[in-house]
Amino acid sequence: MATPYDFPSDLLAGQEELHQVRAELSALLRRLPWSVVPLDGFSDDHGWRKVERPASPGWTEDEQAEVEKLRRREHELAVFVSGHRFWSEVTAPDRVGARTRLKHTRDPHPDGTA
Repeated sequence: MATPYDFPSDLLAGQEELHQVRAELSALLRRLPWSVVPLDGFSDDHGWRKVERPASPGWTEDEQAEVEKLRRREHELAVFVSGHRFWSEVTAPDRVGARTRLKHTRDPHPDGTA
């Protein structure tokens, strides 16, 4: 059975916001053109698999700003979560397990049970 941890509320909130920001950034990047700058399309079948890309109109300044804003917030949250004072209270051998539990606190069964 996994060890229960009494995570501080600010750490839980930071981890939850980190999940949300990463999901929002991932969804945005899937919607945007493949190239930040306008580029012609191409087809290359000389590698181990064929790669094709349509022409890319590039990203608008607003799209670039939104990606940058989300990446900056993701970085801030990752630093906050990983550097939280709580981790000094957890013994070194238990930190990986505790960090994994924190990442999965919103899962229905964070200990992996069905």
